[in-house]
Amino acid sequence: MATDEAKRAHTDRMIAETLRNRQQRELGYREQALKIYPWICGRCAREFTRENLQQLTVHHRDHNHDNNPKDGSNWELLCLYCHDNEHARELDAEAARRAGVSNGKAATDRATSNPFADLRALMEKSKR
Repeated sequence: MATDEAKRAHTDRMIAETLRNRQQRELGYREQALKIYPWICGRCAREFTRENLQQLTVHHRDHNHDNNPKDGSNWELLCLYCHDNEHARELDAEAARRAGVSNGKAATDRATSNPFADLRALMEKSKR
């Protein structure tokens, strides 16, 4: 029983340390990004001030939070809403890829009909 508790305590310490390290890393690149870029959302162009700056996030373009070049080339500032939307779009795209959908259409569901095939003939007929 004592070993289970010790394992649990060790796991809890490891998780807490990992979270602290992540928060420190995030503070570092967020501060850098806020110095490099104007405080404007890269999608909706909403402007931010010191009062609402906590609503402006750093988005990693390649989705790799460990890729933090000093020039900020992998970052863009997004408001909370646009950041959530960006990640939702990525999840939707991944789900579509897994379902076999590409470019918005299933590979097996290609349209073969032409709804306007006889439109010219109908227009000519109506002119008579």
